[in-house]
Amino acid sequence: MTGTVLLVLFSVEVITTLLMGSLFGLHFFLGIVLIGPVCLKIGSTVWRFARYYTGSEPYVRRGPPPTMQRVLGPVLIITSVGVLGTGVLLAFSGPGGPWGRLHQLFFYLWLIVVIIHVVHYLPKLPQLLASRPAERAIQAAAAAGSRTRWLLLIGSVIAGLVLAVLTYHLRASWGSWGGSIL
Repeated sequence: MTGTVLLVLFSVEVITTLLMGSLFGLHFFLGIVLIGPVCLKIGSTVWRFARYYTGSEPYVRRGPPPTMQRVLGPVLIITSVGVLGTGVLLAFSGPGGPWGRLHQLFFYLWLIVVIIHVVHYLPKLPQLLASRPAERAIQAAAAAGSRTRWLLLIGSVIAGLVLAVLTYHLRASWGSWGGSIL
């Protein structure tokens, strides 16, 4: 679920990159919104990896993460944090300085990794979203877990929106470049 939300938000963010002049305000805003869901996704991924590698029975039973994901996961996390982190530094420092070039570099690296990641998962997406366990006890646990996942996802998006609203004034340091979304 979180991956699907991130796919949609990051797709819009990439489109704003292509039309940066006219959509800079939206790019700025969405970049900050993404912080919440990205943190949730990183947290859930690290949790699953940690539970598997510390020998937790349910996680061990499901087996190890696919090899490609074990290799790409850390790189995707590092490049995602790099893109968002340099974006935040740009928001606070304004145009100029080394952060813009570093932000672009992290973006290009992130884009390569995320394309590989999405190509790997996209065919599995309908099955991942629609899968339902057969046994009642498992269904009840999954439903409770599903509610928790939805609440965490909604909370992460709301947190990102609040953060974006609270920091949107930083866009003023960029002058009239790109207009405004509000």
